[in-house]
Amino acid sequence: MLHPSLVPLFPLPDVVLFPTVFLPLHVFEPRYRALVRDALEGDRIIGMMLLRPGWEDGYDGRPPVYDVGCAGLISHVEPLSDGRYNIVLRGFTRFRVEGEDGDGPYRVARVQWLPDGVADAERRELRHQRQRLEALLAPLVEGGRTQVPNNLADDHLVNALSQYLDLESIERQALLEHDSVLARCRALINLIEMKLLLNRTTPGPPGSAH
Repeated sequence: MLHPSLVPLFPLPDVVLFPTVFLPLHVFEPRYRALVRDALEGDRIIGMMLLRPGWEDGYDGRPPVYDVGCAGLISHVEPLSDGRYNIVLRGFTRFRVEGEDGDGPYRVARVQWLPDGVADAERRELRHQRQRLEALLAPLVEGGRTQVPNNLADDHLVNALSQYLDLESIERQALLEHDSVLARCRALINLIEMKLLLNRTTPGPPGSAH
């Protein structure tokens, strides 16, 4: 997989991409149509970034983004007749923005690539943490509120749940910024345990059954 020093950025207010996970996008803004066209003519790489709070007033410009994002490779593209695109990205590597170059229609960043694999010494512990994670989610699976695919590798599962569970964008961003999948898995477990505890202790409206 290529790791270029410059990556075009696609900042959004509510999307965080994780390595190995697929992300469908509908691209309609002119600047991001240009980004997709250029990516398709080049290495097909797009850097997904989360916008920081307060982005609304500067959205048409260059509002602040978090430092860490994830690059995705365009794995599927459907050009539409009016110039829009439906695309699917597959996340492959995290990166840290070190600066931005150029004054084109979309943002381009100088990046430092961040490893995200699983060290051999961590594999057994990651399997144990995966079992904890699945046990936590079992009641939700039985209730039909979520699905946990059992045919994914441990690291792929952690990343998929980090992206697709019902979490706040800032919570996903915090998970993305962990330097290892094992640390991300532990943080995800802590986050789910906290949410389950809050759900059990939050009082309902007057007259509700407990």
